[in-house]
Amino acid sequence: MESIRLDLDFEHLLLAGSLLMVMSVLLSQASSRVGIPSLLLFLAVGMLAGSDGPGGIHFDDPEVVELLGMTSLIVILYGGGFDTRWASVRPALARAISLATLGVAISVVVFAALGVYLAGIPWRQALLLGAIVSSTDAAAVFGVLRSRKTPLKGRVGEILEFESGANDPMAVFLTMALIQMAHSEQAPSALEFVLGFGFQMGVGAIMGIGFGWAIGRLLGLTLSVPGLRPTLSIALALLTFSTTALAGGSGFLAVYVAGIIVGNMPFPERENLNSFHDGIAWLAQVLMFLALGLLVFPSRLVPLIPSGVVIAFAVIFVVRPVAVFISLAFSSSTFREKLFISWAGLRGAVPIMLATLLLVDRAPLADEAFHLVFFVVLFSVLLQGTTIPLVARWLRL
Repeated sequence: MESIRLDLDFEHLLLAGSLLMVMSVLLSQASSRVGIPSLLLFLAVGMLAGSDGPGGIHFDDPEVVELLGMTSLIVILYGGGFDTRWASVRPALARAISLATLGVAISVVVFAALGVYLAGIPWRQALLLGAIVSSTDAAAVFGVLRSRKTPLKGRVGEILEFESGANDPMAVFLTMALIQMAHSEQAPSALEFVLGFGFQMGVGAIMGIGFGWAIGRLLGLTLSVPGLRPTLSIALALLTFSTTALAGGSGFLAVYVAGIIVGNMPFPERENLNSFHDGIAWLAQVLMFLALGLLVFPSRLVPLIPSGVVIAFAVIFVVRPVAVFISLAFSSSTFREKLFISWAGLRGAVPIMLATLLLVDRAPLADEAFHLVFFVVLFSVLLQGTTIPLVARWLRL
């Protein structure tokens, strides 16, 4: 499919972009009153502004969206780690890691099995689609809970928070590995796959710890211009990702771990830096969601509604619960907590961003798969996102 790029001069592009961002922020304020995640409205604004909507902005450039999405995810993961208090997360660490690793792997396998035996999808394609939709978005969960003033009991919040940051690297690794396998005549053995995963995650974790310590020390220096401290922090986060990726590790895991290390170290102007990272993370989310929305053609979603509903129901009511209950089988979490964690596994921007890799790779049926993933995310946010407070109260959490 021929790429259609934005045909606007700088002034019109700046006008369109600023108006879309202002609309997104104002609508997110209204959405918080009714408990609709901001993610949904950001995507909706992008869709309405796109070529199928009244905005009429013709945009079909997955390479640009991929670059913007990857950069935004770096900023979001680093900011999420920076805001994580280690003392509160540590008691829930084992359960969160189990969900982010074993849980994701189980999700992919269960999804693929359903696709193969119920829909006749080939194993490789089914595994790839399962990897793409395996990542959850706890930012949307907490946005709903905070807007509806629904605090969670126990360690459920900490589990969801850490899982959402740690399962993104897992989903990215699986998706990219399966895309590479599609171009290979001989698939790697299970041992090679596990060793490759262990190497990437191990290097990512080690370099994340090392860079996190170094970033914390550098941010502790007395700067002649204090306003440069946030700039230094973001630049070092990007350096962490790129260096780790070039070394063959998971750059996303590295920046998340580095953010946790830095966020729990003492240095000047912590509150100002917290506010900066929160603001820049929101900016990254808005830009990423708007770009993803612009890339979607709503008219192409309509024929996919029947299959999209079936897949979304499978993900929500079968895949996620099976993954949660197996990965937390030997944990101290109660049955009610496992039920809520299952329901709170919203799909967000990361699955849509990973689906753009199919468009960039020009994989067979890439456009259909991208719009199918988009529909699944929309369905998940609409159904789960609007009922999370109700389910939390029903389960007495």
